[in-house]
Amino acid sequence: MKKQKRCAICGCLLSRVPDTYGTPAVAGRSHLSKRHYVAERFFGRSKNRAGEQREPIFEQCPWNTEYQTAEFCYDCHEEILHNPVFLPEDVSKFAKLVELRRLMEPKKTANKKKLGGRIVLLHEVLELGIDRLLAKEKKELQKLPR
Repeated sequence: MKKQKRCAICGCLLSRVPDTYGTPAVAGRSHLSKRHYVAERFFGRSKNRAGEQREPIFEQCPWNTEYQTAEFCYDCHEEILHNPVFLPEDVSKFAKLVELRRLMEPKKTANKKKLGGRIVLLHEVLELGIDRLLAKEKKELQKLPR
């Protein structure tokens, strides 16, 4: 028996019902969507522009995950990963980190090195935040009576 695929984030059973992707029905919201961990465009490639090469942001993947993918439901892929919520204070704090790391770009240049640095910095922020919250959650679980 074939193992059913699950979303890498929420764990829901993924569907592949034709013509339902993105519809408000359960089949549309749970529709399988494959996504690269690190966007192809960061390496100058795009499925939407097959054969067209653009200047890459990264020559080599900073995380060693180039070409690696995961499968998600529509909700997690399109609503969470493509549309993260950044509040005004988040943007201000991130801008301060960008300034401290000297990754500002008051005048754009042809070089994308600072953009790559900001991408790496944002991942670092996410990684540290996730690690901190996981540790906090584990600590809270240990306090619960067994």
